[in-house]
Formats: sequence, C-alpha cells, structure tokens
Amino acid sequence: MNVFLDSIGCRLNQSEIERYARQFRAAGHTIVDSPERADLVVVNTCAVTREAASDSRQKIRQAARAGNAQIILTGCWSTLEPDAAADLPNVVRVVPNMDKDQLVFDFLDLPTEAFDEEPLAREPLPGSHARTRAFIKVQDGCDNHCTFCITRVARGRSRSRPVAEVLADVLSAREGGSREVVLTGVQLGGWGKDLEQPRRLQYLVQAILDETDVERVRLSSLEPWDLDEDFFRLWENPRMCRHLHLPLQSGSAATLRRMARKTTPAEYAALLDLARGAAPDMAITTDVITGFPGETDAEFAESMAFIERMQFAGGHVFTYSPRPATPAGRLPGQVPKEIRKQRNAEVRRLFVDAQLRFQERFLGAEVEVLWESETPLEDGTWAVSGLTDHYLRVFSAADRPLWNQISRVVLKESDLEGMRGVILQDRRTVSVKTSG
Repeated sequence: MNVFLDSIGCRLNQSEIERYARQFRAAGHTIVDSPERADLVVVNTCAVTREAASDSRQKIRQAARAGNAQIILTGCWSTLEPDAAADLPNVVRVVPNMDKDQLVFDFLDLPTEAFDEEPLAREPLPGSHARTRAFIKVQDGCDNHCTFCITRVARGRSRSRPVAEVLADVLSAREGGSREVVLTGVQLGGWGKDLEQPRRLQYLVQAILDETDVERVRLSSLEPWDLDEDFFRLWENPRMCRHLHLPLQSGSAATLRRMARKTTPAEYAALLDLARGAAPDMAITTDVITGFPGETDAEFAESMAFIERMQFAGGHVFTYSPRPATPAGRLPGQVPKEIRKQRNAEVRRLFVDAQLRFQERFLGAEVEVLWESETPLEDGTWAVSGLTDHYLRVFSAADRPLWNQISRVVLKESDLEGMRGVILQDRRTVSVKTSG
C-alpha cells in the first residue's frame, strides 16, 4: 500500500507524522511524496489558529481531489470538530488525539508487538518532507490554562514518554543518518513531572547527551515558567544548539494576567539573563499575540517597549482571533480587527529589525552549518542552504552536493532571507549504521 503523510502546524505534529512513516514502513508499506500516488492519506491537523484550522480543511480537500485514496484524520482540529471532519470527502476515519499513538496499529489491525522498528533506518519522508533534523516527540498534552489556547482541550493533560523510549527514537534517528534531533512536545518543559519518579526536562536532555552520539540537540518551544537555573547548565555541552524559543505573548503585565500566563515581564527578563549567561550568543526567539481582549493603547506600547528591550533574534506574531471554548473569547474589550492587524504589523517590524541586528553580530564569524537543501546550477555548482546551531539560515555555493553534511562557513552578508557565506570545509559522515 502506498501511503502519503501530511501535517499542518507544530513540530510535534511533524514528529508524529515521522513516527507513522516508520511504523508503516516496518509493516511493509511504502511512503510516497504526493496524494496522487497514494492508496491512503493521513493528515495530522491543527487548530492553534483559525487559519490553521482552515489550512487543515484545505489540505484534506486537496488530497480528496488528487485521487481516490482513503483519508484518515487526526490532530487538534479533527479532534475538536470530529463530525465536520468526518463529513469531508474520502474521510474514512477520524482518530482523536488521545488515540493517535495507536493510529497505524489500529488501521492495520496489528498488535503493537508485531512492529519492530529497531532495525529500520530512519529515512526522511520523501518530497518536501525530506529533513536532516529528526523531530522526537517526548511529551504530549498541557497542564497550563492560558485563556486564549484551545490546545489543552484538544490534547489533554501533560503526559511524558519514558526516557528509554525517547532514547530509542534518538538512536533510531542517528542510525538513519540524522545529525540533529529536535525534542518536541505541547508543553515540552513539563516533561517528567507526571512520571512515577518526577523529573525535570534537563534529566532527559542530559541522558540523550550521555547515551547517544547525536551531534546536535535542539529544543522546541518552552514555556518560561517551566525552567529553572539548573536547566541552563546543559549548555556546558557544545552539542546543545544555542537557540531557545520562549513564548512571551505580551510584554504588558496586565495583558499577561488576562492571558493567565504564569510569568511577568520582570521574571521573563530575568530568565533571558540566565540563558545569555549560560551562552552569551544564545539566539532567543519568541511568540507575541496582538490585540488580545482588553489590550489598550498603553498596554500595547508597554509591550512594544519590552519586546525591543529584550533584543530577540526574531519571533512570530499572531493576530488574536477568538476561539470557541476558550475563556478569552468571552472576555470584554474585544479589540477591533483593524487595530489588531495594525498592531501585528508594528510588532513584525520590530522582529525584522531584531533579526537583522542579531545576524549582523555574526558577520565575519566562522560557523558550522548543517545543509538542508541543495539545488544544481547550470555551471555544475550547487546552491545550498542550511542552519547553524543558532538557527541562522545560511546560503552558499558548493562544488558538490552537501545535503546532511556539516561545513565550516565564514559569514559574509546578511539580509531578511538569512545570511550568505563561503564554505571553508565540510565534515562528512564517516560511520552511520544501517539496517542489516
């Protein structure tokens, strides 16, 4: 059977799709790069914003128009609106988030013990999904109660994966050739709190550093209140990527209280000082919501001033949109849509300036780049693109394909697309185990 896998939204959704790929392959099926070639399509949907929910529905309709494949839906949108999801064309099954780990086993009517993924090298998903980084799901669900967020309703309470399971996934990724792993979760910093012997996230990360030889360990989004001072000792190990994504949502203390965020601007700023003390050139990115209910001109101005003062390396901006079943949707003082969008544009300009300032710090520096894409050119050379451990996007010219290799690069130019550099040398993979 040919299977096409697609995902909308967060890195956690992507890590789940990659796990489905390994499970289908272990059961003898083929992962294909388009719905036109598929007998089965699996779509991992998203509901974090109205746009994400709309994108989910669009992906499903596109897959149905592409051919006669059966479609299975899972993820946050289909969990929140199962009847609407089931009514879409070619949909044969809607799997709620709480059951999604069993999706492949249940569809193929096979017991979990029938799957032996251990000898299966982690191959990247075909087509646009090919990645050098492996997304490793370590946790699901969330115990926070942010008033704007629907994810806790869709994902349930926080649930941690055991250390042994996570290590097995990391080793599988390494055997498949991945040079970098990205640890993902809905509330990643909440990992370990629900275990029989409670742990903190740094315990898991240290186990990965101690018991695997993966060259880069990157962390996805972390809520600031889940981190303590000891957490930052992890960066004593050079294999830790010097990039943290710490959602702020607003730089106004009053707005944060209405959001039920468990931090204040002062506490957030102190956390950034700890991070930069551990790694002085740490790239810190964030999320901001504009036009949250009750956000006055004064609160927005306070938020803008704080964002500028934090010297982020960049960030994502979301225009607030009311979501059903969230407390924020019932709050008074809903901000007119035009003002929400105007404020969004102002924050975006701040982040553009912040990104350029951060990149300029690296002009003339030598960095290591893990190449993620390569394009042959007419003159026989290759245009390559990849990431530093700071999450700087780098473009360069190469005399040969360099996908999934790490090169020393001197950075020469900076613009909104990223940085341009000259390759000095590359480090080829010398011992990547394969199955058999």
